[in-house]
Amino acid sequence: MAVTIEAPSDQVWPWLVQMGGDRGGWYSWDRLDNGGRPSAQEVHAEWQNLALGDYVKYWTRNGPVDAWEVAALEPNRFLGLRGLTDLRGRNLDPKRPRPSAYMEGLWGFLLNELPGGRARLVIGGYQAIRPRWLGHFVFYWLYVPVTWIMQARMLAVLKRNIERAANARLHTAMA
Repeated sequence: MAVTIEAPSDQVWPWLVQMGGDRGGWYSWDRLDNGGRPSAQEVHAEWQNLALGDYVKYWTRNGPVDAWEVAALEPNRFLGLRGLTDLRGRNLDPKRPRPSAYMEGLWGFLLNELPGGRARLVIGGYQAIRPRWLGHFVFYWLYVPVTWIMQARMLAVLKRNIERAANARLHTAMA
C-alpha cells in the first residue's frame, strides 16, 4: 500500500518515528489499535529518538506492551519493524529456535523522495503463523481484510496530518 504526500521525506519521517502505543499512536482506527487513545496530530520532540533494537509498543487492555522491534532504520528513508511472539503475545528471542506455535512478521515503511518536494510512503511486509493450518485461517479470514482497513486508514491520516503541518509551516514562513 502507498500514498503520495505533499511534503518532503524529512517532514514525513518524524511521524513514522513517533509511532507506537505509548507514543504517537498508529494513526488508524484508535479504538481498535490504540486502546481508544487518540493518535498524535502533531510531531512531538520527545518521541523522536528511535534506535535499532528499540521496541515499538502496542496498546492492550493492560497497557502498552513491546510489540515490534526496530530491525532496520535509515532516517528519512526506511523503518523496518520485526515482530516475533508466541501465540499468547510474548516476545521470542530471534536467535533461538522457533517453537511449534508462533507469529513472525516484518512491517516496512519506505520513503521515496519525489520531484516537487513530495514523498511516496510505501508500506509492506509479511506475516507468518505456525501451525500452518492456523495461519491459513487467520490470513484468509482476518489478517488480510483487517490489515487493509487499518493500513488504508493509517495512510490517509498520515497524509492529512503531514500535509496540514506542511501547509501551516509554509503559511508561517510567508507571514
